[in-house]
Amino acid sequence: MFESLIPPDWALRVQQLAPAEFWIGTGLLIALALGGFYAIFRFLKRYHIIEGTPTSRVRSAAQGYVELDGIGYLMPGTPIIAPLSGITCTWYHYKVEEKTASGGDNRERWRTLRQETSDELFLLKDDTGECVIDPEGAEVTPAISEVWYGDTPMWNGGARRGRIGRYRYTEKRMHPGDMLYAIGQFRSVGGSQELPNTHEEVRQLLAEWKRDQVSLHARFDRNNDGVLSVDEWEAVRKAAWKEVLAEQAKRARGPVHHLLTRPDDSRRPFILSVLPQELLIRRYRVYAGLSLLVFLLAGSAATWLLTARFGALP
Repeated sequence: MFESLIPPDWALRVQQLAPAEFWIGTGLLIALALGGFYAIFRFLKRYHIIEGTPTSRVRSAAQGYVELDGIGYLMPGTPIIAPLSGITCTWYHYKVEEKTASGGDNRERWRTLRQETSDELFLLKDDTGECVIDPEGAEVTPAISEVWYGDTPMWNGGARRGRIGRYRYTEKRMHPGDMLYAIGQFRSVGGSQELPNTHEEVRQLLAEWKRDQVSLHARFDRNNDGVLSVDEWEAVRKAAWKEVLAEQAKRARGPVHHLLTRPDDSRRPFILSVLPQELLIRRYRVYAGLSLLVFLLAGSAATWLLTARFGALP
């Protein structure tokens, strides 16, 4: 069916292409098909995870991978300011690019000068409580995505231009008061709800102590021979357990703080979005469909090129 849509003389043109031209074009199509194939499963996975995960309330959320729905707010203290626009926000990503002429064809290209993604903490609140969001590593669907142009390496204010200027500025933001959908690793710290991992905390404390050998020997090398014996190491271990348990008891008496971060399991996505859940599900379903289309078109085109070059097509 695909071959019937192509003019007959195109196969002859493909056979007359220089080897470099043929393999570059075919390679790009194969890479595009593979990218589309990967994207199908990436978007379908997010679609199924969001659709199949029940929405939790902050106060009653289980420890682990959960989905929350609320409003974004700033933490008390210094506000988060977007570097280019100077607007107060809960999250930002910005990029500054410079227009340059490079390559053998001397074509104009955009070279990235600097970019940064905010990793500052902010809050998600629902009608039951608040949860601290650590956005590091999150896939963010922002409220605002702006692009404008100017003549300085760092935007210094003034009227924004459209497509005129040596420098291009891109800024994406979420703001206090925006609706916020979040899915990630939820855990509570402090209070009786915390489920401490005592073995892990002891291991971390011992590693910390080992980095300071002088203090370690000063505390536990009882015979001052410069070597920690088996009995002395046992004393180190017991002291670490005692200190960890005391710290856990102290945290249990304090207030509960909820935190949402990137999941420990890298196969699970960490998503922050101002779009409501229903729209996010629809978007991932459309993206998966478009990726399938790219895979089929690019894969078919690459197959046809290979067949026209080496196969039996006239």
